[in-house]
Amino acid sequence: MIVPVVASRSPRAPLVTALREAVGPHPGEPRWPEAGWSLLHSHGVLRWALPGSVGGVDASPEMLLSGCVDLARGCLTTAFVYSQHLAACQRLRASPHPTLWPDWARRLAIEPLLLTVGVSHLTTSRQHLGRPAVLAEPEEAHFRLTGEIPWVTAAAQAQAIVAGATLADGRQLLALIETRQPQVRPAPAPAMVALSGSLTAAVALNGVVVAADGLIQQPVLGVMKTGSGPTAGSLTTSALALGHTWHLLDQLVNEARLRPDVQPVCDPLLAQATRLQTDLLAAARGAPQAADDTCGKPAPGTERLRARANSLVLRTAQIALAISKGSSFLETHPISRLTREALFFLVWSCPQPVLALNLEQLLRDPADSP
Repeated sequence: MIVPVVASRSPRAPLVTALREAVGPHPGEPRWPEAGWSLLHSHGVLRWALPGSVGGVDASPEMLLSGCVDLARGCLTTAFVYSQHLAACQRLRASPHPTLWPDWARRLAIEPLLLTVGVSHLTTSRQHLGRPAVLAEPEEAHFRLTGEIPWVTAAAQAQAIVAGATLADGRQLLALIETRQPQVRPAPAPAMVALSGSLTAAVALNGVVVAADGLIQQPVLGVMKTGSGPTAGSLTTSALALGHTWHLLDQLVNEARLRPDVQPVCDPLLAQATRLQTDLLAAARGAPQAADDTCGKPAPGTERLRARANSLVLRTAQIALAISKGSSFLETHPISRLTREALFFLVWSCPQPVLALNLEQLLRDPADSP
């Protein structure tokens, strides 16, 4: 039998356990994960992305990625909120602006502020409309932003949003918008199939003014491809999918202790999760990835890893549901919630190449297999 990666000796195992206990086995109405966010603060997670000069950890990409796997293994909603905070910090850090990141890093080191991002409309969301979701109009020494950011996690909780906007000529910019301004109006968070507690909602910008010399990224074509910040379908999304897979596998391993017939099902999934984690961490280090033909024809590394992560988390969720039988179809059963949460990876930060790989696998007819 293959032992799961996060064993009891892992320094983050207590955090994984605490996050699960904060959620509880039968969560009631979806709500903001206040306990989970407090745990990230008390366990030093909010310092992972901060430089050592302000008391942060200045974690390596590999450490950040493995940390995100563990957070998702504990509570996917909390991990998702943190991933958006981390993405905002990474965008600030990648900015050529000389003081933006140092100033915010000092602020973040003093108090547990929450940053988030609103950029999906630059890459995936509302691309079919033919007009910018958020328009940036130049006015002397500043830009005026008007429109609606369709998806902002923790919209009503965050202190600032890394927001994207598009100029009339098609160039795009990134700006940091503090949410306390009256021109920033989060909509009520809608109920979702899962992760409603993340309070993801649209945010209206009613003529928000941002200084031209204070932008995270100056206007350019394809701003999300600039700098070293995260992109749609980045490794972090794959890490969260893998962490959620481990959570499901923990449930299956517990079931196998009572039902020996479940163990032969667990072992292949554990092997695949272990291999995927090895490849994800290798990608974070910039090392070549191991060969794997799970998703058909090759694709660029990050997209291929994401497709593998999506496939694994969805297959594991379906297997867990099937093995748990009728009881798992009750809304109060833990597997029921974990299965719904697994569907999230089909729609979150899923660029076209990843979607194409997912669809290719889903469209395969078992009758075509030898």
